[in-house]
Order: sequence, then structure tokens, then C-alpha cells
Amino acid sequence: MLQLRHTSSMPFLDNADFTEEPAERATTTGAGAEERVLENELRPRSLADFIGQEHLKASLGVFLQAAQQRGEPLDHVLLYGNPGLGKTTLANIIAAEMGRTCKVTSGPTLEKVGDLAAILTSLEAGDVLFIDEIHRLNRSIEEVLYPALEDFALDLMIGKGPGARTLRMQINKFTLIGATTRPSLISSPLRDRFGATFHLDFYTDEDMQRIIKRSAHILSLAIDDDAVVKLSAATRRTPRVANRLLRRVRDVAQVENSATATLDIVSKTLDMLRVDHLGLDHGDRKILLTIIETFRGGPVGLSTLAAAVAEEMETLETVHEPYLLQIGFLERTPKGRCITPRALEHLGLPVVRRD
Repeated sequence: MLQLRHTSSMPFLDNADFTEEPAERATTTGAGAEERVLENELRPRSLADFIGQEHLKASLGVFLQAAQQRGEPLDHVLLYGNPGLGKTTLANIIAAEMGRTCKVTSGPTLEKVGDLAAILTSLEAGDVLFIDEIHRLNRSIEEVLYPALEDFALDLMIGKGPGARTLRMQINKFTLIGATTRPSLISSPLRDRFGATFHLDFYTDEDMQRIIKRSAHILSLAIDDDAVVKLSAATRRTPRVANRLLRRVRDVAQVENSATATLDIVSKTLDMLRVDHLGLDHGDRKILLTIIETFRGGPVGLSTLAAAVAEEMETLETVHEPYLLQIGFLERTPKGRCITPRALEHLGLPVVRRD
């Protein structure tokens, strides 16, 4: 484990930026109802407009073209990756490319078999059904979904007791697109029924800069190249975060009566949101500092860390950890999470290397 040089005082810990939590995290990868409406304005509408994920786009483009040539619906698709990387956007693009309608729901909202049956019977031939958080589907609903995916039929139970009988109802052929941040929680029978599975990776800096420029153009916001570079570095390589930060930059530029989002405007916006040049916010720094101060750099178990920072384990695992692991600030060991020398350097702390 890392050996830290303990000092009587750490000046940076007295900074309010590390002790007060903002009302809303600017770098959260989740999206509220109002934000989803704003996101729709910035979403690409076709595969050609979708930036990044080149390998996924190439494979998906071939499958879409083949399905169109045969005049058949696309095989069922499973998309997995961290929040904000474009799973919902891709589902809408697939429906648009096939010239069909995309109906959206989520695993937690499908509480009864009748909920799923009502949706499936309303689908037109070739429509796309998008189920977000598909790993949270009720198991009884999964059982009804299996014949719908394979045979495009619903097996319904009529009546109760000795007189009960099964009725098979044919439904239109459709394409199911499932999205999840935790593919390991999807049952094997359901996972095996998807014809194609795609993983969405974090985006490159170059892709993020292209996404920011495209969104700025849609928002009618002029932005300098050096401002784009600085903003892209703080986006956590996630388009949703980039669009959220860009809208706040637009607000600051408007109040400052600046026709262009300059480097100074971007810097001022990030300072207001307390987001540093690597995209770390209060929550990320709190996790890192807790591991350093309370657990001497680690290792510390996930449940213990979650209790120490007053966060849910799922939030740590799906929101904070992926990016901190990606940039090399955290590492997972059999004994738990450990801080890395790179994180200590970023926080301005001295460190003695591992034994």
C-alpha cells in the first residue's frame, strides 16, 4: 500500500471547494427529465452524424444494410457501457435508419406482465422497442419476453386453477434494443437471445472536441479552439457531460455579453461548477480524499467506502469509479480500492512509492 507522509495540516483541505457539495453535480452522467428534452436537440439523427465509436458504427452499419436488403427487422441488439455514452441515441438512430418508430421504456417501469403485453401488441411491423436498464427487468416479465423475442408470440395464461389454459398470441416482428450499465446482471437466457452485443467505450479527446463543436453549432454558440480543448478535457470523455458543460458555458457567455465562448469564459464556468481541468468534481475529490485520509491510501472495500462518503455502492461503481479508473487515479485490488501516486500528485500531496 502507499505510504503517505502525514503533515499537521493540509492547506488544500481548508478550501471550501473540497468541503461543500454543489446543489447539482455538473459532471454527473445521469439525466433528469428536463435535461433529456434539451439532450434531444443535440442528439445526432443518423449513423453518419454519430461521432466516435468507429468500430461499433462500422459493424452496426453492415447489419443495418443487410437487414434493409432482406426487408426484415434488425436482429435484437444489446448495448452496454457507462451512462451518457450514447446508448439511447443509438437506439433512436437504428429506428430512424430502418424507417421505423422507436418506443422507449425501462426495466423498472415494467412491473406487470400486462405492461409488457400492452407495449408488444401495440408495435407495428419492424418497430424498435428500446428497454433502458434492462438488467432490472422482473424475472416473470423476462419469461414472457423469451417467446416474443424468438417466435414473436405472447404466451398468456387465461383463467386460474384447474381450468386455466395457455393462449398464444402472435405479434408483429420487431427489434428489441436493450441498454445496460451492468451486463453481468442480465440473466444468461435473456443475454443469449440478442443477435448482436456492442460495448460503448469512453470517447477520445479528439472525438470530444468534435462533439463540442457540433453541439456549439446547434446551440448557435461561437467557441474558440483553445476553449474547446480546455472544455473537452473536463468532460470525463462523456458526451452527456460535454453537452451539459457547454450549456453552462453558453449561459456565462450570455451574461458576460461575450459573442464568443473564449478560454477565459470556459475557465470561469468550470470554476463556478468547481470542476477541475481533468473533469473531477466535489464527489470525485471526496472519494479520493476519504481513501487517503481515513484509509491511508487503501485498500478499502466498496461497501466501507460507500458508507464513509455517504453514497450508494451502485453510484460509486457506475458513476465515479469508471472514470477514476480510466485516468489512473484508482486501482482495484483483491483487498479493495487503492489510491495511486498519480492521484496524489493531482491533489498536490507528497507520496512515498510502494515498497
